[in-house]
Amino acid sequence: MMTDRPNLISNSPLLTESVSDSFSSSAQPAPTESERLNWWAYTAFTLAHAVSSALLLLLTLPGLHWFGRVLGTFEWLINYKRRRRFATALRQVLGREATGAERRRWTREYFTRSRCDKLFYLMFDRIPRARAMTLLSIGNQELLDRALSRGRGVYMAMSHHGALHVVSLLMALRGYKTAGVRDRREGAMRRYIQERFDRRYPEFARMRILFADSYPREIYRCLSDGFVLGSAMDVSRVRQPNQKTEEVTVFGETRPFPSGPLRIAHRCRAPVLQAFVLPENGFHYRLEIVGMLIDPDLSTNEELAVAEAMRTYATNVERYVRESPSLLTRV
Repeated sequence: MMTDRPNLISNSPLLTESVSDSFSSSAQPAPTESERLNWWAYTAFTLAHAVSSALLLLLTLPGLHWFGRVLGTFEWLINYKRRRRFATALRQVLGREATGAERRRWTREYFTRSRCDKLFYLMFDRIPRARAMTLLSIGNQELLDRALSRGRGVYMAMSHHGALHVVSLLMALRGYKTAGVRDRREGAMRRYIQERFDRRYPEFARMRILFADSYPREIYRCLSDGFVLGSAMDVSRVRQPNQKTEEVTVFGETRPFPSGPLRIAHRCRAPVLQAFVLPENGFHYRLEIVGMLIDPDLSTNEELAVAEAMRTYATNVERYVRESPSLLTRV
């Protein structure tokens, strides 16, 4: 799950050398706290938060969702460069040229969905707790709960498809211990919002953030502590030459996807699930758990398990993205 403020633990088992080898050995340790926002960014986010909170009071949650769609439509009309980037990404994932009607519909939906996700994230701490807990549904939840009942945590293989950070917050409010792996270069808004959430909800102490270029010790700790640890695996950028990857064919191309988290989960005997985030009307979200990629109780060969899991992962990504291309978050 994608989160933005580190909350690292101590007094956990030491990381074995074999687990450490799954990631780059030259990675840097994760910092103990997020970078501080400068005064200009803090002031700008505070103003945006105040405006969105006022709109929530005035329009209610359904009305604010409607407002977000209107604002997104306006952005769609005027932002030609972003429309062109999305059209390029659309052509790549579809494997064909979209018709004019398809391109306009999916591109407009991409803009409106993105704007609604940002609005929701910005004012989430202003939504009453009881109301917020009704905004998330989990498809195949019994599979997740059974996997967690083994006491070894769960690794959730995600993709750049849907609002991962929003679902992480909703899951934490529902009582799940969530953690996410992200790039250090992500936007400052998430750090600002996380700060507000930490003050509003003590439950968010359950959330942790790990950095993609840090040692895997904290991944091991999260799993041993029963966390739902998630990250987007569809990243073809190799940060270090000795980083563990697995080549897969997706959207007609062969790409190296990082396999370190899968290897750590396998060695920790933690189940590996795959899931997608699907938005619904009125700021409702659905976490659709597709199935189990690796069942450590039934797998003894790490190389075969990881290779098979990666192939299944890529096939599922192709299917879900082509069914709803407007949910792409990286274009």
